[in-house]
Amino acid sequence: MNKMNSCDGRERALLWLRHSGLVVAILLCACRRDREPIVTSAEDSLASDAITDVNESIAFVERSKELGVVATYRNGEEQNHCTLLESLGGGVGWFDFDRDGWLDLVTAGGGIISQENQITGLSCALFQNRSGQAFQNIFQQAGFHTESLYSHGIAIGDFDNDGFPDLIVTGFGVPQLWHNAGDGTLILTAGLGSGIDDRWSSSAGWADLNGDGNLDLYLARYVNWSFENHPFCQDSKSARDICPPRSFEGLPDSVYFSNGSGSFRDVSAEIGIRTDGKGLGVLLADVDLDGDVDAYVANDTTDNFLYFNDGRGSLEEGGLLSGVALDDNGIPNGSMGIDLCDFNRDGLPDIWVTNYEREYFAIYRNEGRGQFLHVSRRYGITDLGGLFVGFGTVCEDFNTDGFTDIVVANGHVIKFPDASPRMQLPLYLRFNGERFQREQAANGSYFDTVHEGRGAAAGDYDGDGDIDLAVSHLNAPVAVLENRFIAKNHSILVELIGTSSNRDAVGARVDLFQDSGPPMSRQIVGGGSYLSHSDRRLNFTLPDTIEMADDAKPFSDLARSLRLTVQWPSGTNQTLTVPSTNRFIRIVEPLASDTQGLQRGRQP
Repeated sequence: MNKMNSCDGRERALLWLRHSGLVVAILLCACRRDREPIVTSAEDSLASDAITDVNESIAFVERSKELGVVATYRNGEEQNHCTLLESLGGGVGWFDFDRDGWLDLVTAGGGIISQENQITGLSCALFQNRSGQAFQNIFQQAGFHTESLYSHGIAIGDFDNDGFPDLIVTGFGVPQLWHNAGDGTLILTAGLGSGIDDRWSSSAGWADLNGDGNLDLYLARYVNWSFENHPFCQDSKSARDICPPRSFEGLPDSVYFSNGSGSFRDVSAEIGIRTDGKGLGVLLADVDLDGDVDAYVANDTTDNFLYFNDGRGSLEEGGLLSGVALDDNGIPNGSMGIDLCDFNRDGLPDIWVTNYEREYFAIYRNEGRGQFLHVSRRYGITDLGGLFVGFGTVCEDFNTDGFTDIVVANGHVIKFPDASPRMQLPLYLRFNGERFQREQAANGSYFDTVHEGRGAAAGDYDGDGDIDLAVSHLNAPVAVLENRFIAKNHSILVELIGTSSNRDAVGARVDLFQDSGPPMSRQIVGGGSYLSHSDRRLNFTLPDTIEMADDAKPFSDLARSLRLTVQWPSGTNQTLTVPSTNRFIRIVEPLASDTQGLQRGRQP
């Protein structure tokens, strides 16, 4: 038995007791884990195959070249500086840039590092969707010149509520805020203020944190690396390699509140942002279901943060007491990717986190009242073994069987890893109602091929009703993966447009009811995945029959009509009855004189 598996933490290894104002931690089992690779036993290697389901192949087809999506993220490793900067990679984002009803794609470009230690950015790409049949890179026509920034992350948000999605590009240097002019161009703005610093930024997320109807920005910051702070590190064979993040101090994240005019002010200190994180992933969602947006931050080798919102934008960090700061052995992980999903269909949003090798990916099941339970062992995630270094990730019902699936882009961060390969297989995990199972990939397909995966984003780019993917890699082309699963059930895509709420409706919750069985709950979130942005429209699968674990009841036959409720960020509650035959529904937040606000039919 290897060192890690000797700590057999079950569903909760770290218990927190509150009594008489005191907080007491009882650590049932904890083992120290180093950030560098550890030799992996045969037990872990075999565990990877133990949950492979051979009954169904992963039906994604890689179509980037055929569609005209030609983009490669470059990390500048050619000069062998072995910088930590080279390890992060870049993201991808789906959004309807020109509002023509088809999802466009933006990809980060990265940068180059000269022999003289000069860091230069490379342009991001902006691919315009031509009716789902082809894409064209229009970054030149759009004026989307990002070369002054070594770019990492993409976050989309209509921060001025004009109906055209804007975006921020993060990276090593001053982050860039781009305003969508609505005429096919993007304009670089100084909306974050002339004094914004150039501290290293990674993921970002948009949400209305203070309830004023405007999107605010959460910007994760990483560590204080620079060429002036660039130690010499070696691997186990004394070859130079990238230094681990624990060699550097973390940087405090930044939060910017909107002034309502397209400009922002830094409120990080006044609202309670901690200064000891090493942020890589950001998820903005109402995790405690109290009507406001909270913030979860995936940190690299330090405790993950969960900020509870008081409804006015003041954030109280409570990750440790809530059970989402550490793993089931009470140890902080190297966390990268995150997403929100109600995988067990109990109406409570759960948190999914991808981690470093030998740090098993985490499912934090929502127990209610702001409490979570680490249940990776219970639901089969630890059976994957500890070989993977997980980054971009998406929770979605890709195969329309009524259960949440999970996709993970994997790839190592150092050049010469000992235990697991630098290039790794991506993962497709299917939930069967009781446990997650790793699906088999067809020989030679994308999921059967190793990559240095980083960003991942989901969206129905071809308008056929199922959810496709885009995945970025280090120094290799972006992949566009078309979903070709045979539809098992009917699905509906729901778009929300806020009026009193922020136009993107970030923070809204939609519950869909049928004649019997539990409702399906979804939220529009800010951030998520890793350095990437998925389409914000909500996908609901309507199975004829489905049985859930944990005493949930099966559905009856597919209902003729569906009852749908929306809880808007403004506090407005809306109930609608919609035909189950629709594939696309657009719901506009009602004004005082409007009780429906429903547009339905096929996607435009």
